[in-house]
Amino acid sequence: MSGFEFESLEKTLENHIPEDELTQVKRILFGNSTKKLELPACAVSAASERDFELQGHMFQCASEQLRPPRRIRVGLIQNRIVLPTDAPILDQISAIQSRIAEIVEVAAMCDVNIVCFQETWTMPFAFCTREKELWSEFAESAEEGNTTRFCQELAKKYNMVVVSPILERDGLHSTLWNTAVVISNSGKVLGKTRKNHIPRVGDFNESTYYMEGNTGHKVFQTQFGKISVNICFGRHHPLNWFMYSMNGAEIIFNPSATVGELSEPMWSIEARNAAIANHCYTCAINRVGTEHFKNEFTSGDGKKAHHDLGYFYGSSYVAAPDGSRSPGLSRTRDGLLVVELDLNLNRQISDKWSFKMTGRYAEYAEELAKAVREDFKPNIAKE
Repeated sequence: MSGFEFESLEKTLENHIPEDELTQVKRILFGNSTKKLELPACAVSAASERDFELQGHMFQCASEQLRPPRRIRVGLIQNRIVLPTDAPILDQISAIQSRIAEIVEVAAMCDVNIVCFQETWTMPFAFCTREKELWSEFAESAEEGNTTRFCQELAKKYNMVVVSPILERDGLHSTLWNTAVVISNSGKVLGKTRKNHIPRVGDFNESTYYMEGNTGHKVFQTQFGKISVNICFGRHHPLNWFMYSMNGAEIIFNPSATVGELSEPMWSIEARNAAIANHCYTCAINRVGTEHFKNEFTSGDGKKAHHDLGYFYGSSYVAAPDGSRSPGLSRTRDGLLVVELDLNLNRQISDKWSFKMTGRYAEYAEELAKAVREDFKPNIAKE
């Protein structure tokens, strides 16, 4: 079975595990089960007509006596590029914007409050090609660029917070950054956050284009909760998730572009583990499809020259602080995942497990300060 035929782990389990065992298998693999979220018939019909997958799920949360529920809905969008990578740039951008607009419209039908797109959603993931002249033309202002204006219109039209990861061009120094722009449901740009960790793994040597971000671990206060954006490779760094949480994030989005051969075995673990460790919700978004480039490029791992990076396997999902997670979207199709969650669950799980209360942060900080010094000596006992 090829990567293109394997639609999802969840469907394979449902097709081959006896029904009386399936509940226990899912409980062990995915934690407490989510409830199916009933979505409007108009949304289901529109998704079918527009040829993308639509799923809706809801996490369970106990009611409290002193606090009302803080229920919101997040929407995760995964998609393949629309036009070939050698099509004119403006045509590529326009086609992707049109595709996203029709998916966001369905998100609005489903009462989504916060929507997040995949990493550098306006362009092919060309950072593997080692070419700069063409692909850097996709870069634009985070504050005033065409993409931000497009997202501002969506935000105002649908009363929805929009998280828009783009290739940013800093107008002052013409520096390129991998950036997520956060736009309030009022249409105002709340701010931006830049990718903290840059991969240097085989084809993923993105330092050719941009360097590590300089915005720290910024959290955005929205009408629907405090959110942050841990872009792609940052999910491999537990301390990166941790610092967003320490700054008060209730939901951490992880817009990504990652291929099966490299990272798929880790995909279902990392965001879920971060939700558990940091008493917050995490949202993992990945693109789908294979993107072919006209010119061959080589890897840093000795492989022969090739025209594509590999298969982006989708599988976007949401994880909760109690260790449960939603089913993932397909590995093969564009999709919208709508998840209803109650932010009260964060404190409920924190009160139960007390990971932050029992963390030895002062001790960690002291030892890390020593570890980064050139004269550091590991604390090892020897005979």
